[in-house]
Parts: sequence; structure tokens; C-alpha cells
Amino acid sequence: MSIKHYDLLAIGGGSGGLSAAERAALHGKKAAVIESGRMGGTCVNVGCVPKKVMWNAAGIAHSLRDAQGYGFDVMLNHFDWSHLVSGRDDYIKGINDWYGTYLKDSDVDVIHGQARFVDAHTLEVDGKRYSADHIVIAPGGVPMVPAIPGAEHGITSDGFFALKEQPKRIAIVGAGYIAVELAGLMRALGSEVDLLLRGQHFLSSFDPMLRESLMEEMLNDGVNILPNISINEVIKGEDGHLSLHAQGGHQLTGFDCLIWAIGRAPNTMDLNLESAGVAMNERGYIPTDEFQNTNVPGVYAVGDVTGRAQLTPVAIAAARRLGDRLFNNQPERKLDYENIPTVMFSHPPIGTVGLSEDEAREIHGDAIKVYQTRFTPMYHAMTPHKTKTAMKLVCVGAKERIVGIHMIGHGVDEMLQGFAVALKMGATKKDFDDTVAIHPTSSEELVTMR
Repeated sequence: MSIKHYDLLAIGGGSGGLSAAERAALHGKKAAVIESGRMGGTCVNVGCVPKKVMWNAAGIAHSLRDAQGYGFDVMLNHFDWSHLVSGRDDYIKGINDWYGTYLKDSDVDVIHGQARFVDAHTLEVDGKRYSADHIVIAPGGVPMVPAIPGAEHGITSDGFFALKEQPKRIAIVGAGYIAVELAGLMRALGSEVDLLLRGQHFLSSFDPMLRESLMEEMLNDGVNILPNISINEVIKGEDGHLSLHAQGGHQLTGFDCLIWAIGRAPNTMDLNLESAGVAMNERGYIPTDEFQNTNVPGVYAVGDVTGRAQLTPVAIAAARRLGDRLFNNQPERKLDYENIPTVMFSHPPIGTVGLSEDEAREIHGDAIKVYQTRFTPMYHAMTPHKTKTAMKLVCVGAKERIVGIHMIGHGVDEMLQGFAVALKMGATKKDFDDTVAIHPTSSEELVTMR
């Protein structure tokens, strides 16, 4: 059997794999991407991008609601779910099509099919074999479904983006960012939404101010949040509606859609990693060192499959730095996984970077000082429905170096990026205080807190 050789093979046509192959080709190396589905991975096809389109639609729904307060005589006669879905899917297809030209122009080969390791430097795809000096594992993750009777009657976040009709009453099970985002946007678009939490709170890893503020706003928006619910069985009735049976005898009925948003698992089950000797942990994630090296020389892992900071820009940044290290004489080039900013497209959105107050106190103890504010943004000066904005700066030491910035409210998704740069550079509270405020904005609160 003939074997085609590359300098680098990337498993997975998502953010990590594409970025690794593109950076290798940029440095003059022969590279290819192996993908069994659509190019772009989770983010482009069933994640960040289509989610943001839906979030934008939900935001417009809120703006239409608020318009009356500013004197507009607005009557909403109808919302066309199919029109939104069709436009969203056309937008995604445009990105999929663009990848074909982009990769060809970048001298990156595309190999369609499921990759399986033959050995540490050889992969098999649909009966053909390919070898490489360097192999990057970046297959991403897959949504999980609980092992309970009737679980198949629900869908995952992947299935959500396949819905052709808008559910009238929807149950979302989960406490992470996917569950919260879907609950907020579906409620804004007019569905009745029950959000079922196994514990008392959602977003357990976020600063308490953020999750408490968001829970209050979601309740005000009409999301029915039910804590301490553990589903044992799902039953589909003759009318097509779903009943959820929970521990303690609780029963929830009348749903026409159920979404499982209980987490994601690494997409490693079909890679035959054992043949390459690549180690996985008990959850199937591939551990790496700070340079993305696995336990096998010449084999690397980036993105969600590593189990850390499962965000699209993180996969891109790690893959590009890996390419620079391998092929551009930058032996110390690597991604710093600390102080990664992130935005949750909830309603209202959340922006956060650095340590939460609890994390900072655990590390620095009494050296922590916290500044925070809560206010109604000017946007809501004339709207009947008002959401709050809350902000927090977590500082440490005599110089009050800022180690955490946490915000929730209108517009924080767009204002975080610049402040994240400041935090990454070691800005202090005095640096913020010495910066002239932009008035009238919500962002000025970050440089005027007392």
C-alpha cells in the first residue's frame, strides 16, 4: 500500500486543526487537514457562529419590546422561525464554501473521511494511508446524552440547530453556558422555557456576582428556572409531548422539545489512539504539556480534546503557536492559558477575564480588594423593561494589580476585549483610575469605581 507523506497532518477541520495546518503551510511545509464532516468544526456549524446569529435575533426581539419606550409605534405581527433558520444556514454554507478556496490558496490539502491511527506517524482514512513527521489531534468534542430511559426523545445542541420549527414549550437540562444561552435566546424569541438544574445554581465556575445577576434577569424575562432536578426518565406521549420524571416523584409535562445541555465529551472514540500509544485520562481527554505535546513524540493535541479552556480562540491560538514552534524556529513559543477572556451570549451578556473573587481570595487571602458597581444603564432610561448592569474588579496587593474583571449587562460582550489586554499587561487600579472616562457609557464605570 502506497503512503502519502506530509510534514504535518491535522485531525479535525475545526478551529484547531485548520489553524495548525494553515500555520505549517505558511512556513513552507506540506500540510493536510482530515475531516469527516463539514469544514469549520463545531464553532462554525453547530456552535459559536449559528448561536450568535440566533442571539442577534433574540436581541432584536428585545429591542422591539423596548422601542415603545422611545416613542416608536411598533406592532410585532409575526416572527418567522423558518426565515431566520434559512438565512442562518445560508450564512454558514457561505463559510463552509469559503474554506475550500481558502485552503486551496493556502496550499493545504483536504482529506475527507474518518482518521484512525495505524501507528504514531501513520493514519488511515477510508482505506488510504498517510504519514507525517508531526500529527496534530484536534477533533473537538461531542455533546453528551444521559444514560436514562427515554433520553433519545431529547436532542442536543447539535439537534437544536437542526430544528425546522420553533418549539412552543421547551425544557433545557443543564447548568453550563450552552444551557443558559439557549434558554435566554429561546425565551426572547417567544418560547416557554424551563431550565432544569441538577444543583442549586448554574455557572458554578463563574464569579458569584455574575451567576446571581443573570439568574435574576432570566427569571424577570420569564424563564422558569428549576433547581435540584435530576431526570430519571423521559416519556413521549401519543400526542408527541414529552414528560420528564425526576427523583423525588417530580413530574414535568407538556414539552414539545427537550434539549440535553449537560456537557461535552472529547471526540476521541474512533481515532484508535491505542495504536499510536497516545495516553488519555479517565474522561477521554488527551493530556498535553505546556507546548501541546502528548506523551508520544511528534504527536500533539489542541483545542477541546485537551479538556482545558474549551473556546474557539484558544484552539486557534494554541495551534498557531505550535506551528511557529515546530516550523519557524521559535522553540519557546506556546500559549499562556492564564487570563483568557470569555463572553457568554446570555441575555444580558456576560464578560469575564481572570480570577473570580473566590479564586483570588483562595490564592491571595486578605491581600484582595474588590470594587464593584450595579446600575441601570442609560439605554433603559426610557424602556419599561429594565435590566441591570453589574461590574466587579478584583485587585491584589499594595499596588492593587487587577487580577479579575467581571461584567454583566448591555454591551459588555464588546467592551471586554480591550480591558482584557490591560489585565494581561498587569494593569493596576490606578492605571484604570488615570484613564479618562468615555461619557456617557457603561464602560466608563470600570475606570471610575470607588
